[in-house]
Amino acid sequence: MSRLIVNEIFHSIQGESSRSGLPCVFVRLTACNLRCTYCDTAYAFTEGTPASLEEILAAIRQYRCHRVEITGGEPLLQEGVHELMTRLCDLGYEVLLETSGSLDISAVDGRVRRIVDFKCPGSGMQEKNLWGNVPLLRATDEVKFVVAGRADFDWSLARAREEGLLGRVPVIVSPVFGQVDPADLAAWVLESGEEIRMQIQLHKVIWDPSRRGV
Repeated sequence: MSRLIVNEIFHSIQGESSRSGLPCVFVRLTACNLRCTYCDTAYAFTEGTPASLEEILAAIRQYRCHRVEITGGEPLLQEGVHELMTRLCDLGYEVLLETSGSLDISAVDGRVRRIVDFKCPGSGMQEKNLWGNVPLLRATDEVKFVVAGRADFDWSLARAREEGLLGRVPVIVSPVFGQVDPADLAAWVLESGEEIRMQIQLHKVIWDPSRRGV
């Protein structure tokens, strides 16, 4: 039976993606292959407890919520995550996967909504982007760029155009919390003339930005 190293499981408001504002159960898995300059979940690099799929499913069921996001860290580092996602889909959950885009997404169950967070230069991790993931994207998937400034936004826009993402999948841009004024990002989006969704990390507006489990 598959076992995963789980950092935390909690019930909250979805703070990001096109599902922002909706109730969601989050399963945060341990470990990450990246070290972004602005990372806000560094505690998930090493902290975690082994759990069986049945234990994870039981923890999810207690919240009586039909939406689950698998996140990290980088959840695709753990092979057992695929069985977990498939089990959740079989049980009728809407399943979201937040992944950095540095690992192959081809093995992910086709019913999962994949949120691929390609890294901008400001993250220090842009060389890790696996652009071979782009042809694998479906209309139900999403691409996210977290921008640390205007240069990152311009880079994101250029990549979205070059990779043919615009009009194919939802493209989301998000400011690094506390580093980019959301009003500035809104102005850049409007200037671009493109159908790009701006988001802020809603959970950091509702609760203390440093609080875990939200």
